[in-house]
Amino acid sequence: MDPNQRIAQFEAMVRPEADPNNDMAWFSLGSAYRDAGRHADAARAFARSYELNPAMSKAYQLAGQSLVDSGDTAGAGRVLTEGYTVAAQRGDRMPMKAMGDLLAKLGLPIPQAVAAAAAPAAHEGSFTCKRMGRPGSKLGRPPFRGPVGQWIFENISSETWNAWIAQGTKVINELRLDLSTEDGAATYDRHMREYLGIDDELYEQLVQAR
Repeated sequence: MDPNQRIAQFEAMVRPEADPNNDMAWFSLGSAYRDAGRHADAARAFARSYELNPAMSKAYQLAGQSLVDSGDTAGAGRVLTEGYTVAAQRGDRMPMKAMGDLLAKLGLPIPQAVAAAAAPAAHEGSFTCKRMGRPGSKLGRPPFRGPVGQWIFENISSETWNAWIAQGTKVINELRLDLSTEDGAATYDRHMREYLGIDDELYEQLVQAR
């Protein structure tokens, strides 16, 4: 879908008369702004996402990157430092590492004390959801075939997957998606990957490893 079409759809989703407290809609709007090269707007949308849901450490990462891309390195440093702390406390390793790398590129200190005091490891035999960074129930089987379904089975808890199903239903209804069409299915899949923390780089790795 054209980035401007996506922007229009997600802007409609977060209007006051729609669902302005939908953290994932703001996250998706930030992604659409980013794809269109509107980095300052993207940073504001990602910031709204983590304001509504502080557990979304990926939103901190993308807000920080968008601020870097917009030339606001001071703002990026503040967001990345806060986001690194949040990710470390939650044990959300992938965004934490990405934000640490960005801080290093900016010549800013990485909160090492926080990293050392990151969330304790889960008890032996428990399952930790990579999206949420906390223990949960493991899915009984991959939700669908293919490398993405297998990754979800190995990394996403059933609680997070069920939360996505509820969010996905909202996406279908609010965007009036027809999943029998290529565009509708692609839009749904993109929302799913964004919700579960499967960024474009990871997605390409999974597809290529197939």
